[in-house]
Amino acid sequence: MSPSSEILHGLFLVLIGLHIAAGAPGLVFFWIPVAAQKGGPRHRFWGRLFAVAMLFAATIALCMSSLSVAYPEETHPHLATHPTFSDPALIRGVFGWMMVYLAILTINLTWYGWSCIRNRADHAQNRNWANSGLQAALLLASANCAYQGWIIAQPMMMGISMVGFATVATNLWFMLNPKPGPLDWLLEHIKGIIGVGISVYTAFFAFGAVRIAPWLALNPLLWSLPLIVGLGLILYYRHKVYAPLRRAKSAPAE
Repeated sequence: MSPSSEILHGLFLVLIGLHIAAGAPGLVFFWIPVAAQKGGPRHRFWGRLFAVAMLFAATIALCMSSLSVAYPEETHPHLATHPTFSDPALIRGVFGWMMVYLAILTINLTWYGWSCIRNRADHAQNRNWANSGLQAALLLASANCAYQGWIIAQPMMMGISMVGFATVATNLWFMLNPKPGPLDWLLEHIKGIIGVGISVYTAFFAFGAVRIAPWLALNPLLWSLPLIVGLGLILYYRHKVYAPLRRAKSAPAE
């Protein structure tokens, strides 16, 4: 390795350490508010902790993935003899551009899910510059992920980019709705925060699989598992939490 390569790799390792320090606890924190009584102090405390951890971890991931785009071989020297990822173009695509997309998706969903509950009494605040800018950033990141996947013939990258397009579309549908239902913010909060879990576990499998089980690194079932579980949770809470509250709120007073 040249000195510049050693510096780049050393910087990348520092970022990995920071990312793991925030992301690993976040993988656990996610399940506490999911299981806790909704709206209770435990739910609120661990939910905030999870959101902060995810914002930090995703920001670090954005730095890591940007380095991987610019310097794929220097940041991932351990993949030089890997049976699948020895091609720098594939490293740049999967560990660079796709992780840029996943990092922006995580930041988007965390901020959006948090905003929905903070702004439940003032819906217009959901259209602030930060929330709106994150929708534009995710739209560009999703399109780029699909394009980069097409360039390197990776259908998985093109497929996973659809989550980003769907996220932007549904987020904007709520944000631009002048008169949402009185409890629509709750459904959007659930969608956003569970969506963060989907994004984070997808990224975890992406990095973990290539190190622990290389033959599973691009397995579609492994990559779709977080999406399947996450969508199941969203449907469950829509039925068990959102729907009963909406019925109670719309019932005529006696």
